[in-house]
Amino acid sequence: MISGGGGGSPRRFGSLGPVGLVLAGGVSVQFGAAVAVTLMPRAGALGVVTLRLFAAAVVLLLVCRPRLRGHSRTDWGTVIVFGITMGAMNGLFYQAVARIPLGAAVTLEVLGPLTLSVLASRRAVNAVWAGLALLGVFLLGGGGFGDLDLVGVAFALGAGAMWAAYIVFSARTGRRFPQADGLALAMAVAALLFLPLGVAESGGKLLDPVTVGLGSAVAVLSSVLPYTLELLALRRLPASTFAILMSLEPAIAATAGFLILDQTLSPFQALAIALVVAASMGAVRTQVGRRGRREMVAPDA
Repeated sequence: MISGGGGGSPRRFGSLGPVGLVLAGGVSVQFGAAVAVTLMPRAGALGVVTLRLFAAAVVLLLVCRPRLRGHSRTDWGTVIVFGITMGAMNGLFYQAVARIPLGAAVTLEVLGPLTLSVLASRRAVNAVWAGLALLGVFLLGGGGFGDLDLVGVAFALGAGAMWAAYIVFSARTGRRFPQADGLALAMAVAALLFLPLGVAESGGKLLDPVTVGLGSAVAVLSSVLPYTLELLALRRLPASTFAILMSLEPAIAATAGFLILDQTLSPFQALAIALVVAASMGAVRTQVGRRGRREMVAPDA
């Protein structure tokens, strides 16, 4: 599906448009996370992360076949930091969902991208959209998180900080490496970092065929597809707008939790989702309107 050269698959992904790429990636990653929750009793949180990263790295390296020569020291530094960030984000998030519900974990995690959207944006209106999305995020969490495991809350907030860093370094990697080559190399870095942790926690459980199969499915849903789609989107979408679109993740996670984990939504939570969707739509309209005005001013530039 992904080509390291000039193949047509990235173009087919790109035909969705940057917003469509982000939304498709969000659906994939949250349904993958729901599947991962069902896998944790078999392999543990760190074991699931290891399986996810390792399987995703193998798939991406085989399909993309990235070149190892011809890259500068800065290129390698960028991809290594991207890999470290990716591994830390996954590890912290899965430690969180091992302790608190999926929807609450994603709700807390998305605070990282929302903070980035305010810091990265140069337009005051984006701060308004971020504020509206933030209100929806807190409503989705029931208006407070006092009843949740505080260690799980801390892990989720840490994952949110790493998510914000992931957005930055994903964009930088996409500019320095063709197609998904940088993603494949970064995934390999993350997998190598987590392999000792997963083996220490889960040992031989990681070799169980059913566990390996489920872990591979999680890798495709939560890593290969969404990271590739988001990397392509970040080449054409400002980091601030991308970060606000990430506020849709709690709504997607709630849907995945309902369909896979039998977690129901209250009317109060449905209202929260509506606020988050409204904020994301506002961010997209702002970006589209701004691009349209630039084209009107300089249509032949």
